Amino acid sequence: MTGTAPVPFTADDYKARMERAARQAAEAGLAGLLVAPGPDMVWLTGYTPPADTERLTLLVLAPGREPELVVPALEAPDAGRATGAPALTLRDWTDGKDPYALTAALLDDRGRFGVSDNAWALHLLALQRTLPDASYVALTEALPMLRAVKDAAELERLAAAGAAADAAFEEIRTVRFSGRRESEVAADLAALLRRFGHSQVDFTIVASGPNGANPHHEAGDRRIERGDMVVLDFGGLKDGYGSDTSRTVHVGEPTDEERRVHDLVREAQEAGFRAVRPGAACQDVDRAARRVIADAGYGEYFIHRTGHGIGVTTHEPPYMIEGEEQPLVPGMCFSVEPGVYLPGRFGVRIEDIVTVTEDGGRRLNDTERELVTVD
Repeated sequence: MTGTAPVPFTADDYKARMERAARQAAEAGLAGLLVAPGPDMVWLTGYTPPADTERLTLLVLAPGREPELVVPALEAPDAGRATGAPALTLRDWTDGKDPYALTAALLDDRGRFGVSDNAWALHLLALQRTLPDASYVALTEALPMLRAVKDAAELERLAAAGAAADAAFEEIRTVRFSGRRESEVAADLAALLRRFGHSQVDFTIVASGPNGANPHHEAGDRRIERGDMVVLDFGGLKDGYGSDTSRTVHVGEPTDEERRVHDLVREAQEAGFRAVRPGAACQDVDRAARRVIADAGYGEYFIHRTGHGIGVTTHEPPYMIEGEEQPLVPGMCFSVEPGVYLPGRFGVRIEDIVTVTEDGGRRLNDTERELVTVD
């Protein structure tokens, strides 16, 4: 069961994204953007270069100019078949030629450029040598909201990814936990995500008992026991867009304290969700969730931000964290995931992906938030 295939993105969709990116670059005072292979290039062009290539591949976006893709000649045919290729000019280069000189000819030699966060230092340093009077800034720093506001087609894909993750949770809660290793349950989760349409599984955290106090615990060889709280945090990509959800289950009947802490986190998660509305600052979501936990005396045990953006990657701007004053805009998608982590004992986290609507927020995860017991 994988659901209906989404409506494909078109060349016009990618053209509009590249135009928007160039416009935002100009508004930020940049001479242009230099986009290396990675999620930004996929989102802007539909082209996914070979992951392990050391040859320079670079999308150049500049205000008032057509987009240009510097690409190795041997990879140019694949680049030319990308959905966004009709909106691009390909500038191919062959081995033995200088791709940096080719790229420099497309740039303002004294300009300031936004550069993909994942650009290779090898390539950026070579460009700096070729254009010593140009300067560069990380794209996330210069244009943190570039991919943050999703259109209707993107929201549809994110909703489908969330529904697939929910289906995986409904299945995993029926399997046996007690006596099995965390890694075995994690493998079950990964298989379920793939069964429900994920092409890529990014993480399957299964953190039992005291391991639950580590938010990024890697599922290991610990055998899950009756009486354990178990934090489940899992997600990946379905049709190019991310899922990420967390639920905390209990093996057998919980103690009064375990139930109380779980109820507290659920209340904090609800408060964070209620704070989502257009015009509110990202930090308002964090404050709303954190206040509930702090007021109950557990503030020191909530040790991470309340949320992160999601789209073509499972973690991206915006971030729901103190000090982030970026206002929420309809179409933004991010997690709301408060937690309490008691060292050496247990942890609790509840996470939904939320999108900002015209008058509030909408959850993209709908599984039970009450404490679920498993065998």
